[in-house]
Amino acid sequence: MKSLVYTLSGVLLFALVSFKPSSQEFTGQAVYYSKSKLELGRFGARMSEAQKKQIQARLKNRLEKTYVLSFNLKESFFEEEEKLDAISGATDSWGANFSQGDQYKNVKENALVQSQEFYGKKFLVKDELLKIDWKIGKESKKIGNYLCFKATAEVPSSQLEWYNFSWRDLRRKEEKKDSIASETPAVEMTEIEAWYTPQIPVSHGPSEFGGLPGLILEVSYGNTIMLCSKVTINPKEEIVIEAPKRGKEITKEAYQQTIREKMVEMRNNRGRRRQ
Repeated sequence: MKSLVYTLSGVLLFALVSFKPSSQEFTGQAVYYSKSKLELGRFGARMSEAQKKQIQARLKNRLEKTYVLSFNLKESFFEEEEKLDAISGATDSWGANFSQGDQYKNVKENALVQSQEFYGKKFLVKDELLKIDWKIGKESKKIGNYLCFKATAEVPSSQLEWYNFSWRDLRRKEEKKDSIASETPAVEMTEIEAWYTPQIPVSHGPSEFGGLPGLILEVSYGNTIMLCSKVTINPKEEIVIEAPKRGKEITKEAYQQTIREKMVEMRNNRGRRRQ
């Protein structure tokens, strides 16, 4: 992971502008570049290097993304910049079913509102912010013109990308349901490493992350890293931050259950057609 961080840091041109905090209300925007490592699991062992490269090229838009975080003192709005598919020239409609939608967070009210679309149906996920028990260290580094400090934490993996779906996770749940073992299964945890700057005194960050005494400019977790490439404070153009409003209201847990039930239904229907 460290080698990936160093490589990306060398490639990205950080256009970060220094900022002196004031007592007045302020707004800002931060652009993040996200890159995830492709995990092919047991299927990858049977593939040639050429096949792996072809899959990587096909999934480039899912593995490499650009996001914009707009924020003020108490609110933030996080959205992905849409890209055309690297191969077909079209948007990635399949991947959109399991991608993160537009996300509004209010740190004062501990509230999250996120728009999700699953197979043409719109949902409005309303829940609390992810609670992260950060451990703040003394290690520091410069990102652009900002002095950043390191913070680490561990959170349940299922809470990080709750809008996604995994056949592996579904199989595990089904195995647990069918098992007669009385032992409580261990909760899978994901380690997080974040770098935040007190020079921008807001408790915001990309995606689910936040709750630190400064804007998060870099975060890595699992096979993914997000790096801030640009920060603009008090831009000339007014920034309006509003929560999404369209869709069926639902909680994170209920949304996950909806996805699982739909995917099981699709799997069963496919199995019946083959009979």
